[in-house]
Amino acid sequence: GTVIRIRIDGSVPPDNPFYGRKDAKPEIWSFGHRNAQGLAFDEDRGHLYAVEHGPMGGDELNRIERGRNYGWPVISHGIAYDGTPMPGGKAQDGMEQPAHVFGEPPAQAPSGLAIDSAGGSPILWVGTLAGQALLRLDWDGEGWRETRLLHEQLGRIRDVRVGPDGLLYVITDDLEGGLYRIDPIIEQAGQPRPAR
Repeated sequence: GTVIRIRIDGSVPPDNPFYGRKDAKPEIWSFGHRNAQGLAFDEDRGHLYAVEHGPMGGDELNRIERGRNYGWPVISHGIAYDGTPMPGGKAQDGMEQPAHVFGEPPAQAPSGLAIDSAGGSPILWVGTLAGQALLRLDWDGEGWRETRLLHEQLGRIRDVRVGPDGLLYVITDDLEGGLYRIDPIIEQAGQPRPAR
């Protein structure tokens, strides 16, 4: 799979990494993605992130950069469906490592992705399908710390967004799915107030 970059009118910017090459489509921004589900841009820091399903395990958060190869189908932190390791293992020269591999096993099947960039460090919010949870990723200076919220309370979370009111909104993926607004917890005496 690929991440493509085009203008709103459908034209291709000439600074795309493969623009003008005969061996690749000019729209391609990055490649080697397995099954991207969510894409979000951190405007404060200029970083583009994607969440992807791995095969069995190995679900990834990737920081997408111009012209980079993210490894699929050669490398993965998951295993093939027949139980064998991926042919290239977990790493090879010239192939990017994930910014974060989601808790495994089991697979989380990340879906929607939103960035709350207000304040010092970004907070990434990720819906999960198989994991049936809302994941919060906090940057600790060295890596992403993963916290699972609302586990098995709402069902399969298809998408998550930060609204103009600063609150989180999630939509679930089933016959009785719904749109939910996640309000912050009101501070109680003697208890710290969480960020969300």
